[in-house]
Amino acid sequence: MRRAVAAGTVAGSPAAPDPFQHRSTVELVRRALAEDVGRGDITTAATVPAGERGRAVLATREDCVVAGIPLVALVLGELHAAGTLVVRPCADEGKSVRAGAVLAEIEGALAPLLTGERVLLNLVQGLCGVASLTRRFVDAVAGTGVTILDTRKTTPGLRLLQKYAVRMGGGRNHRFGLDDGVLVKDNHVAACGSLRAAVERARAAAPMGFKVEVECDRLEQIGDALLGGADLILLDNMRPDEVRAARTLVGKRALIEVSGGVTLETVRALAESGPDFISVGRLTHSAPAIDLGLDLLLRAATAARSSGKTARRTAAR
Repeated sequence: MRRAVAAGTVAGSPAAPDPFQHRSTVELVRRALAEDVGRGDITTAATVPAGERGRAVLATREDCVVAGIPLVALVLGELHAAGTLVVRPCADEGKSVRAGAVLAEIEGALAPLLTGERVLLNLVQGLCGVASLTRRFVDAVAGTGVTILDTRKTTPGLRLLQKYAVRMGGGRNHRFGLDDGVLVKDNHVAACGSLRAAVERARAAAPMGFKVEVECDRLEQIGDALLGGADLILLDNMRPDEVRAARTLVGKRALIEVSGGVTLETVRALAESGPDFISVGRLTHSAPAIDLGLDLLLRAATAARSSGKTARRTAAR
């Protein structure tokens, strides 16, 4: 399965780590299972005979962009099912699929599969939702040359995974945390005393290779941002006509990012007004989960009995 990794964030930090190998994801899965399983899966223990085997498919009930299938094996592995369950991905990460598509096949011990079902569905359907919404924004600005970015408005504990899903949807990551990008915002300016002074201090302290970005909510602030040495200017909650005016003021001296209240209805007009980037918080804080289902196809024991009956009927004929 292909798994794309970003070359780096817009802020200048290095490539993102593989979220499925990162300890924060492993810890997240363990906490989710502990929360859900508690002292034990009472229902599965009562209804599924020990050693019972079967086959299931993870399928989507609606059109979506695939993201997060490696989490299926990670969740089941934490239930000590690594040697008893085989997960076969059936769709590439980042691929657009139609309703009814099978995303993965799972075969083996039924008990851990049923115990981990809810956790794996919660995680994967959430990431597919982020990737799918991102793709809609990316498609909405197609042909403009504008790049869709995410923000730090992520669910606590899920940042690496949600930002991965943004990449699968065709977007790009802004910054992963406060330690890998410089963004001077209005409160920094207020604390520092002036926008230009805040940008100059940030420029002096920024690690080598890091870009300095400054938030402007008025066109009058752009001059000071440029004089301070800003590499990127974030236009906060500006209309398309204001963005066009800002582009004229900035020229090629800095990159421009548009942010604040961006929707699918407004993103095209903003993209056509001349920015380089548009950041969208709702990619991660408001993406609806995709409706996925884990469907048990046939128990192995039943399949074996059915196969035996078929063979006997064939022999009789």
